[in-house]
Amino acid sequence: MDIFDKVTSKRGNLGQYAKQAHGYFAFPKLEGEIGSRMKFRGKEVLTWSLNNYIGLANHPEVRKEDAEASARWGLAYPMGARMMSGQTSRHEELEAQLADFVKKPDAFLLNFGYQGMVSIIDSMVGRHDVIVYDSESHACIMDGLRLHVGKRFVFPHNDMDNLKKELERATKWTEKTGGGILVITEGVFGMAGDLGKLDEICALKDDFNFRLLVDDAHGFGVMGKTGAGTIEHFGVEDKVDLHFSTFAKAMAGIGAFIACSEEVGTYLRYTMRSQIFAKSLPMPIVEGSMKRLELLKTEPGLREQLWSVTKALQSGLTKAGLNIGVTESPVTPVYLSGSVAEGTQVTMDLRENYNIFCSIVVYPVIPKGQLLLRLIPTATHTLEDVEYTVNAFKEVAKKLKDGKYSNEKFADIFNQ
Repeated sequence: MDIFDKVTSKRGNLGQYAKQAHGYFAFPKLEGEIGSRMKFRGKEVLTWSLNNYIGLANHPEVRKEDAEASARWGLAYPMGARMMSGQTSRHEELEAQLADFVKKPDAFLLNFGYQGMVSIIDSMVGRHDVIVYDSESHACIMDGLRLHVGKRFVFPHNDMDNLKKELERATKWTEKTGGGILVITEGVFGMAGDLGKLDEICALKDDFNFRLLVDDAHGFGVMGKTGAGTIEHFGVEDKVDLHFSTFAKAMAGIGAFIACSEEVGTYLRYTMRSQIFAKSLPMPIVEGSMKRLELLKTEPGLREQLWSVTKALQSGLTKAGLNIGVTESPVTPVYLSGSVAEGTQVTMDLRENYNIFCSIVVYPVIPKGQLLLRLIPTATHTLEDVEYTVNAFKEVAKKLKDGKYSNEKFADIFNQ
């Protein structure tokens, strides 16, 4: 068999829809200034698909700092990986600010969130160690698990009784191997919007010896009294050992960080292959991130606006009879019943006839027969946006229930 045979014969769970989906349902092009309204196929749409939670993407101070930092430094400086020639005092200063904000002794900058999580897991565990993880963990965690040559045990999503059983299994195994246990979960789960039960997981430390890694990509900047994240929300800063987050959500940038003890921070700096062998974050990104962090801390009104929009949206959808699941965060899923084909028609109807752009998730990402339309409210949305969207979703859901969409034929947007 030619290794390229899979290109046509085994396109994968998502690739199988490429012909019908590319350019519209998958890889769509949103154009114009980042905000609640953008252009899609030449038409303005109300956009609910950007993780620009507190509206920093086009904040005037952020745009100004990004431009001035680029002019001062260019996009190349510093050249090389940090261990070799890419270290600067500004990188260290951003790390110190992040550590202070999330109440940890140390923080280490990462070039990308996805790549960083994979490399953290690879660095922290060996063949004698056991990983215990939530079944709904993000793809970056799952890919990190694939690198682990030791045992890994999964517990059903947020099932604390089962987690306890898996910890008992892990403890017995490590008693034989002499290894340790790493528990991995998320602060905010990005599809359903519910929270990891960090308080209950941390309470299990009284009975079991393990370390806890939390991916708080969707919680940082959003959750907690100061926006420091879901870990602050639960008040477990001193019990979460590894606090991971990304700049790609509330910070509206790129890059990530891991906050931890000084000893672990030093260890990761000298063992994380994705950082040792990768070019340092360019200076404009570092200085732009510092400005974003400053605004996150000094403009709480942005987060308050986000939550005002979030509560109105979720309350309105629920009152309209729509199922938003068990979300406890701004992530707002709308669950419908239908085929993949119906899902494409619902999405097209929303985009073409209601001028609403949101993301659709279908089988095999979620169970067959279910559709998930995910809305991400931001501080740039208004209550008028919410009212319009709730009414549109109510109408579309009724059409779906009444059989107005075909359950067999994909929406053919390109031949209309």
